[in-house]
This record gives sequence, C-alpha cells and structure tokens, in this order.
Amino acid sequence: MQSNTLADDPSTRRAQLLQKIQDDPTLPALGSAVTQVLKITSSSNEAVYSLAHFILSDVALTQKILSIANTASYRTASGNKVTTISKAIFLLGFDAVKDVALAMLLVEGMTGKSALNIRTELLKSLGASLAGREIAKLGIYSDSEEAAVVGLFKNLGRLLVAMHDEAAYDEIISISATGTCSPEQAAVRVLGCGFNRLAESVLQQWKIPSTIINALAPLTTNSLKPATTRQEGLQQIAEFSTDAATLLTQTSNIDPSLMSKTLLARYGAAFGMDSAALTALLSRVAEETQTLTNAIFQAEIPPIAQAEIPLTADALDDFLLTAPEINNIPSNTRHPSGKPMNARDLLLFGVQDVTEMSSSGRCKPNEIIMLVLETLYRSMGFRFATACVRDVKTQQFRARLTIGEDEQERQAGFVFSATPGRDLFHLAMENDADVLISDASVANVRALIPDWHRALLPDAASFIILPLVVKKKAVGLIYADRAVVATEGVPADEAALIKMLKGQIITALTPR
Repeated sequence: MQSNTLADDPSTRRAQLLQKIQDDPTLPALGSAVTQVLKITSSSNEAVYSLAHFILSDVALTQKILSIANTASYRTASGNKVTTISKAIFLLGFDAVKDVALAMLLVEGMTGKSALNIRTELLKSLGASLAGREIAKLGIYSDSEEAAVVGLFKNLGRLLVAMHDEAAYDEIISISATGTCSPEQAAVRVLGCGFNRLAESVLQQWKIPSTIINALAPLTTNSLKPATTRQEGLQQIAEFSTDAATLLTQTSNIDPSLMSKTLLARYGAAFGMDSAALTALLSRVAEETQTLTNAIFQAEIPPIAQAEIPLTADALDDFLLTAPEINNIPSNTRHPSGKPMNARDLLLFGVQDVTEMSSSGRCKPNEIIMLVLETLYRSMGFRFATACVRDVKTQQFRARLTIGEDEQERQAGFVFSATPGRDLFHLAMENDADVLISDASVANVRALIPDWHRALLPDAASFIILPLVVKKKAVGLIYADRAVVATEGVPADEAALIKMLKGQIITALTPR
C-alpha cells in the first residue's frame, strides 16, 4: 500500500519523468539541431546559404520542405515545380522555411513513441507556430520568426509528458476534461509541476535564448490589454498561439464557436482584432497546418540508391561539354552514375528558377550561386559540388559554398594557388572552357589532375569544371563530381542549359 502511495506521489512521478527525459538519447541531438537553426538569422549575409545548407544535409527534411513548396498553397503562379531548397526559400520566405524546418526537427525527434498522443500534441505545436507567425503579421510584434518559435515551444511540456509518461498524460487530460481545472493545473496535481516548467528545463539545456523561455510563462489575467513591453507581447503571442491551436485541433464536444468567442474576449483588445480578423486568421492557420500535416506524416520515400560500376579505360576524345545528343527520357530513374534520366528537365527548371529569382531584384549573388549549385547537384546526380572564388589577399582559389558528402572537410581542403599552371583547373579558367571529365582514370586526364585534387578527392571518377570569367578575368569556378564513371556523357541540350546556368552566375557577378 505504501509503495503505491509513493509511486503516485507527484514528486516521485516528476523525478521519474525527468530521469526518462534525461536518458532520452534523441533529445541532445534534437537540441543541437534546433539551436543551430535558431542561430541562422535573416540579417546574415549568407543566411539563405546557411539555411539551405542545413536543410540539404538532411534528406528527409529536404524532401518534406520541397513537398510543402509544391502544394497548391505555395506553388507559384507559373505552376512550375519547385525542385530546389533555394527556390523554396525564395518562394515561401526565409522566416517561413526556417519555421517549418524547426517544426520538422521537432516532429522527427519525437515521433514513433506513443503515436496517437504524440501526433495530437505535435499538431498543436505546428498549429501554434503558424498562429504565432500569423498574429505577428498584424503588426503587434515585429519579429515573426520569434513569434513562431515561442508558439512551437509553448507546447513542448505536453509533448515531453506524452512521450515519456503516457499514463500521466492520460490522467492529466482526464482531470482537465472535467472542467474543474486547466491542463496546466492538472499537471501540477499529477506531477507536482506544470507543463511550462518541464519545457523550460529542456530548453535551458538546449541553451535557447531567455526571451523565448520567459515567454512560456503563463498569463494570469483573463482579459488582456495591449502589451507594454516586448516580453509581455511575446507571452501574449505564445499563449494565444496555443489556445488557437487547441481550438483548431480539439476533438471534444466543446462548441467551436464558443471557444472562438472566448479567444476573442481574451485577446481581441490586446491584438486589436475583431471577429472577422480572428476568423480569417484561424482559417489561414487551419489551411497551413493541414498542408504541413500532409507533408510531415506522409510515407517516407527512400532515397534512390546509386549503383557503382567498375571504372573503364575508354579514351577521352574531348573534355568539353559537346557530347552528342541522345533522346531525352522523361523518367525519374537514373543512370548507373547516379545522374537522373530526366536531367534535362531538371536543368530547365533550374534555369527558369534562376531567371525568376534574378529578375525579382531581391537576390544577392551568393543566393544565385547557391541555387545554381543546388540545381547542378540534384539535376546531374553529383555527390559533391562547390563554388570556388579567388581570394585576392592570399592569391588562392578557395571553396566558398558547398553541397554534398563530407562538405565541411572538402570545403576546407578545396584550395589551390592562383598562379597559372598546366592542370585542368587553370587551363579551364585560362581558356574559359567548360570541362567534362567522364572518366578520371584515363591516362591523359590523370596527367592533368593536380596533386591537391588527387589528395582531397582521390575517388573522384567523373567531374565538371565551369570557370567563372568576368571581363576576361577568372574570378572562380564551379566544380562538381561523382565517385562513379559517367559513361552516358552530357548531351548537347543539357550542356546548353549548364552553360546558361553558368551565364546567370556571371551576370550576377558582373558589376552594373
């Protein structure tokens, strides 16, 4: 009897729950990823590259962001398919993609435990994040990014309980359903502390900024007035976001219209919002939440495996991108090298995307270069791609933007002297010639591969070099490779599109 009493003691249950949270091996990695995303700010000169780079390092995250960008809610007026993360960021906006990435990380880190409860709370978190962003658009808070983050994290405590103590979660929900107390009060009764305290403890371990953690503190008044401080405004957004998400995801018999009126009575004055504005906001949040839900919980698509084939010793007649034409095959299958059969279509999408982004006048050269890199990487099935630029101080060419396998190590090592030499890289820049190497094992090719490349990328079996020459001066190059021979070559139509992509970079780099 005494053991049952001890087991039911709130402090004991809380200690057991905290120990389970502490022992969860997924949370530290999740916290590290969340912190990394939060550090990517839109004010940074390389913000788009940093965010795109982070997303591209996670195959599942990449697939889901692209899936969202291609829904009816976000597709461009032209109707063109979005095939790159860079274009998705351009279309959806930096903050929106960052919010989605954070939400996806939370989902990936917390699914697969007690599925139904987890899914319910994840949907609330997603809806709250979207509600936070929407309420910030009304002008009551200048940082929509922060507003979305507090909405997302406000529900973290409930998620943690649902993950690690399903019995306690069910008991809390059961007590609060009686109407005698709120879920937060029920959590105190069952666990000896509220959901917010649990969330705070984890967010502190993740080293999340104090402004966000403090915003999770509950508001005590029923009818709110316009916030007088930034912190109070963030608290109001966090609480409204959670209440709005609860309304949109509730499955009980509570009248939604009554809940909507309750929302308006509490937050209407604080946000300067009338019934019509609230209805419109909830409608947008509901639609976006459904879009995200469909993308997040769809069946995972396994990545296409790249079959390795033995290197051949065929003679290389010409290094230039002038391979004979072959029939275009509109298929998602791949050559043994990993190159998609429909590479031409993917390249064409990329050219159209770069044209659209360039004509907007809103893109920096780095963003154009990143989009071209990503287009080449995905369209041609490369394993690694980089944009290399001249460093005038050191008189070296150095990798600046990279995508693909072991990119950090390879970016650090992709450095060579700007002093002219008789190797493929210098010859390509000297002659402004786009170079294709289908088989790097051929003797006359190996003779032109510099030592630094052989040491850094010893298994590069096929690669391309696209020199970037502005006003007859080599400012850098695009390089991409595979670990497999590319016997299929590059037909003339694909070569023309690759040259167009390179030309768009040159245009972006040319002073006006």
